[in-house]
Amino acid sequence: MKAIISGGGSGGHIFPAVAIANAVKKRWPDADILFVGAEGRMEMEKVPAAGYPIKGLPIAGLQRKLTPANIVKNLQLPFRILKSRRMVKQILRDFQPDIVVGVGGFASEPTLKAAADMGFTTLLQEQNSYAGLTNKVLAKDAKTICVAYDGMDRFFPAERIVFTGNPVRADIENMNITTAEGRAHFGLNPEGRVLLSVGGSLGARTINQMVLNHLHYFREKRIQILWQTGRWMYDEAVRAVENAGVGEWVKVHQFISRMDMAYAAADVVISRAGAIAISELCLVGKPVVLVPSPNVAEDHQTKNALALVDKGAALMVRDVDCDNQCLPRVQELFDDSSRREAMSTAIQKLAVRGAADKIVDQIERLVK
Repeated sequence: MKAIISGGGSGGHIFPAVAIANAVKKRWPDADILFVGAEGRMEMEKVPAAGYPIKGLPIAGLQRKLTPANIVKNLQLPFRILKSRRMVKQILRDFQPDIVVGVGGFASEPTLKAAADMGFTTLLQEQNSYAGLTNKVLAKDAKTICVAYDGMDRFFPAERIVFTGNPVRADIENMNITTAEGRAHFGLNPEGRVLLSVGGSLGARTINQMVLNHLHYFREKRIQILWQTGRWMYDEAVRAVENAGVGEWVKVHQFISRMDMAYAAADVVISRAGAIAISELCLVGKPVVLVPSPNVAEDHQTKNALALVDKGAALMVRDVDCDNQCLPRVQELFDDSSRREAMSTAIQKLAVRGAADKIVDQIERLVK
């Protein structure tokens, strides 16, 4: 078995890609797996750390904020795309994969497009409830499209859609950690209330700024907050917590590698509404206030969030309202244990287990 897995840019693409690779290795221990990612992006660090080789392409996305530097980047984009396509074709000729899997992110488009043009079998994994333009185009040549939401025949040919759910990290899918263990891991008071704030692997400026603006709230309400800031705001957050004297209540982390421990520790979660974050939250069954990112294609995070809200499985606050409305919604949940329990039950009903193995079932079917 020789497989290429392509995509990345954020943990929401990288973690499922690695989960698929691990499931391939479990079924074929001698499988040869190569990742194709984008130079300078998160996958170039995380994939080798997971034990897999990766080739980087000089691909990038269109910069929507038109600063002088971004205009230059946009002018360079056609040349980056052409170079990436040439490099991918050489990678495919050298590696000769049995299957090419796309999980989303900048590198997916040139990789799957070239693979289909050269006659290699491709499989697409669409994580969101609303398919982006790139995946709609790539789906025309994909033999199978693995999805995590119902109704995806709005975007893809129904006969090639397979519902698998989204692959998540094995430590979260198989989580059996107690609340006490999670809190001990982070040095939290085992008897207090705990809020987990995560904005995705790269952080979320709006959520971070909201926490920063209300540091004294957590001391006043006696709520401990486990705060993942991402790289860009970590130093500022550490200084602010120290200056405010709220270190007992606000625990700052740039990146939480043990998310299983963090979920176990939490009573309530504030999160972006990326597809993989939602899949994890469904598995761990935590009451959540979702703040969809407005900076994503086709506003797909709002659509992801509404799929839960409509089933009573989450609360949602618009990004523009985050500073004023997020903590009041959190407080509603802390003040109403029966509502927390009802939301926890509702969100767990949406959990899909074994998604990576189901995707590998489709890989095996296509290869055979």
